[in-house]
Amino acid sequence: MKPPAPPAWYALGTAMRADLRRVPFIVGDLVVGAVAAGELDALRAFDELQVHDDGVVLAVAPDERDAALARLNGALRDAGRLRGWRDEPFPLYDPATLTVLAHFERAAARYWGTLTLGAHATGWVAGPDGRPAALWIAQRSFTKSTDPGLHDNLIGGGVPIGQTPEETLVREAWEEAGLDPELMAPRRPGRVLRTARDIPEGLQHELIHGWDLELPAGVVPRNQDGEVHAFRLLDVEAALALAATAAMTVDAALVTLDFAVRHALVDDDATLALLAPLVVGRSG
Repeated sequence: MKPPAPPAWYALGTAMRADLRRVPFIVGDLVVGAVAAGELDALRAFDELQVHDDGVVLAVAPDERDAALARLNGALRDAGRLRGWRDEPFPLYDPATLTVLAHFERAAARYWGTLTLGAHATGWVAGPDGRPAALWIAQRSFTKSTDPGLHDNLIGGGVPIGQTPEETLVREAWEEAGLDPELMAPRRPGRVLRTARDIPEGLQHELIHGWDLELPAGVVPRNQDGEVHAFRLLDVEAALALAATAAMTVDAALVTLDFAVRHALVDDDATLALLAPLVVGRSG
């Protein structure tokens, strides 16, 4: 009997989804983001910007960028154009070099289409043969400002100002799952994946740094910061079936799929071909 076809992964179909016409967002002669063309008329009201049909320029001196962006983003929030306000400063990167050009509100990254970094870990438990037998899957709190209630990796978070992806991973391990540095020691670097997709808040352009974390069978993650509704330990087949659907966040699903590919849990040519263009490097 012919084996069933592998599931189509929702995340692969949406990771680079482009629904809107966008124009470059430019800071200091560098293209750092992509703004929806439908926002141009609203942006023409701001003196800090030079707005053209083919691009938006932040027209302030380097030492004025933080203050200018704070004014812009506050006004856009008050006008209902910038959603999901976090009140959390994030780096504004040159996407080519990861040089930090300014600091601004985390939620604004999606409005302006600028690059963010993520740090994720796939938590797994070995079977008798030493291979992955089960994965720990988190369900996000229903009060989260982004993707409430969706499923996620064991650990996952955005990289803030002043931290590397790996430092963020270790911090988030405790906050999200109650895992101390000793339990994080066996982590192994996975790969860096890129997503650039239109979403209701704007453009999610992210480099997702993934790690593999083997946990002893008796360890149960316990959330510390209220951002996780629940954890479940699912056998590999069930975990991958869940990750292939829209019930898991796109970034977490991509990290899960990459884990599965590297551990030879998924090996069909069509899936590998769709994942390959999203792989841009190695974590760590």
